[in-house]
Amino acid sequence: MSARRSPWGGVLGQAGFALGRLAGKAREVLGQAADADRWLIGATRAAVEGAATRYALDPGAEWRPGEPLKLLFVGYSGTRNTGADVRVEEMIRQFRHLFGDRHLELSIVTQDPAKTRGYFKTARQVRLPDIFPRFLYDEVHAQHGVVACEGSMFKSKFANALSTLMAGALGVAAAENKLAIGYGGEAGKMDPPLEALVRDTCRRSFIVARNEASVGVLARLGVRAEVGTDTAWTFEPAGDDVGKRILARHGWDGERPVLVACPINPFWWPVTADVRRAVEQKALGLHAEAHYKSVYFHAAGKEVREKQAAYLDAYATALRKVARDRGAFVVLVGMEELDRRACEGLRERLGAETPVLVSDEHDMFELVSVLRQASALVSSRYHAIVTSMPAGVPSVGVTMDERIRNLMADRGQPELALEVDDPALATKLPELVGRAFDEGERIRAGIAGSVARNLGAMGRMGQLVVEYVRERHPEFPFREELGLAGNPWDHLPSLPRAVRELLADADPSHGGARTLEAL
Repeated sequence: MSARRSPWGGVLGQAGFALGRLAGKAREVLGQAADADRWLIGATRAAVEGAATRYALDPGAEWRPGEPLKLLFVGYSGTRNTGADVRVEEMIRQFRHLFGDRHLELSIVTQDPAKTRGYFKTARQVRLPDIFPRFLYDEVHAQHGVVACEGSMFKSKFANALSTLMAGALGVAAAENKLAIGYGGEAGKMDPPLEALVRDTCRRSFIVARNEASVGVLARLGVRAEVGTDTAWTFEPAGDDVGKRILARHGWDGERPVLVACPINPFWWPVTADVRRAVEQKALGLHAEAHYKSVYFHAAGKEVREKQAAYLDAYATALRKVARDRGAFVVLVGMEELDRRACEGLRERLGAETPVLVSDEHDMFELVSVLRQASALVSSRYHAIVTSMPAGVPSVGVTMDERIRNLMADRGQPELALEVDDPALATKLPELVGRAFDEGERIRAGIAGSVARNLGAMGRMGQLVVEYVRERHPEFPFREELGLAGNPWDHLPSLPRAVRELLADADPSHGGARTLEAL
């Protein structure tokens, strides 16, 4: 007699089969979603294509004579990255100087309005969502143009998502025949999907790049570009008394030379999207050390930890030696919130009494004021060097990419840049920081010439933007003296006293005399 079969057997078997297929499909979807950068690039491309289709029926905001020009600045603001915020602060000041407040209506995206409160005067701050293609599709439609303002504009070095944001904003603007300006950024090595996005969506944009190499990269992609510079040169921080007061509060006696160090974690880039790790982090609390935000994670693992330890050991060796030999007061500055971990790791090596000042507790006006009180600076942050140069602070760079190398070469001091992974960093760095003290006058001369040249280049950037807008909107009421027929120095915002004093000391062969005459 055969065994009696349960009527549920077939149902359960079918359910199990269906669940198995569902689980397999879920794994497949999760695997596809794990490449979230590709998805984001695809969604951004779709937003640009959708904007082009919409434009035929609804062109959105169109500038008319007599109206203010509506410009949306798109960058990396709202993360307490001092360099990114200083750059944009000065872009906005320059645009206000060129266009006039009566003729402008400015907006700027920020990842966290609380962290940019008090910045970017006259600009409306708009919160940027983590998933931004629809935001760009809607927000750019209401503007007359976009200004992409991130320094690492088109690079995979830090995060594809950031460059996707830049390309998407410019692409939507160009698709709707609006102004599409990239200002003071760089283009470098890009992953193929990102490179294809930039090539396809930015051909009708106008990029004023930070250096010749970036112009070459963009030219190969068919993107119109001119050479310019960074825009942080005209920044005015809080007064010297603010920086001195902060240092005194942390133990400075007002007499000892101040040695400022700006470490980072150069080995945990790029940030990449990883949905699997995001799920594990949310559900199980894993990967906390590497988590950046949302589904994005830093590089992590034993190799990253070992490289970072060697880098911080070299910094500590240099700082201890110079503090001992020069009687210097050492202070650690984190130019971005993310730098706190590096600063605290360095403090563990130096001693608990070493002050740590980070941008999550000090705004850009305070931090740059502190930098300018230094007798010498050693930094892996490009903008710590740039914003200290107008005060003539002798500086040494420990760099993860070409930016600091190029800056030191422009100063005529390429030997003052070391690589973060140099096997001899612990030997070379103390010697170079000592030279920053011993050869201060020579270093300051190179700094003054570099500041003069970069200010001239920033002025020319203003000329180029005026001509670009005139080409598109010939009725815009620019002052007659503005544009390529005018003087580049008339295209700069007001210069702080420290900058004027430095230019007065600049070697005439470096542009100092011509600069003062122009001013």
